[in-house]
Formats: sequence, structure tokens, C-alpha cells
Amino acid sequence: MKLHELKPTEGSRGVRNRLGRGTSSGNGKTSGRGQKGQKARGKTRVGFEGGQMPLYRRIPKRGFTNINRKEYALVNLTMLDQFDDGAEITPALLIEAGVVSKERNGIKILGNGQLSKKLTVKASKFSASAVAAIEAAGGKTEVI
Repeated sequence: MKLHELKPTEGSRGVRNRLGRGTSSGNGKTSGRGQKGQKARGKTRVGFEGGQMPLYRRIPKRGFTNINRKEYALVNLTMLDQFDDGAEITPALLIEAGVVSKERNGIKILGNGQLSKKLTVKASKFSASAVAAIEAAGGKTEVI
């Protein structure tokens, strides 16, 4: 099959149904809504159950979401090992290198993996194991 031979299957591209355009259209007068009743007269909101207590209000609620939560972009030590020895690693450098896509509320360095190079790392937060590993490799940590 070639590109110029492609065509939609039979019935997949039907003509739009034009409602309320007279009796000869097949959907004139009541426009396919039937006679009277709530569905003929207007719309109901999403989740409306005819006056019955709706499901989203019947089910029990648990916990809460903290609107002031800070979400950090996480970086492991294995990701930092790709940089040159003696480099100064900043949030801007991590974004530029593609290690982190967005800074969010800051960057947190985690101690997962090995670090073999002497680096100066500047970030918002560090885990205790990350600080120990960076300093053991001869590097420095700096909280921004």
C-alpha cells in the first residue's frame, strides 16, 4: 500500500448531525432530546445524581494535601560522576547538562552511588550520606 492509496474505512468519517434544522433533517423540533423532562430542558452538572447524595460526597475523606509542600529535583552521586574532576556544580550546570529538567523548589543531592572525582557541589539540600561521600572524595558541599 502506498500513501496515495490510503483512505478512511467505510462509515468512519460520517457527516455531522445538524440538529434542529426542521423535520426533514430527521432531527428537527426536539433535536433528538424527546418530549419534556430534565434532559430535554437543560444540562446538569458533572456528578449530579438527581438529588441523591452524590458519590464524591458519600465516600469518606482521608488525609490532606499540603499546599506549601516543597518539591525538590533529586540528583544521585552517580549522576554527578559524569562531570570533570575539580568542576563546580551549580543548579544551572545540572539543567544545562540535562541531569535535571526543572529546578522546582531547589535541588537535593542524594548519596546513592559512588563518587570518584573531587567536586564542589552547590545545591539547596544534601543528604548526610551525600555530604560524607563528596567530602571523602576530596570535594566540598555548599548549601545555596
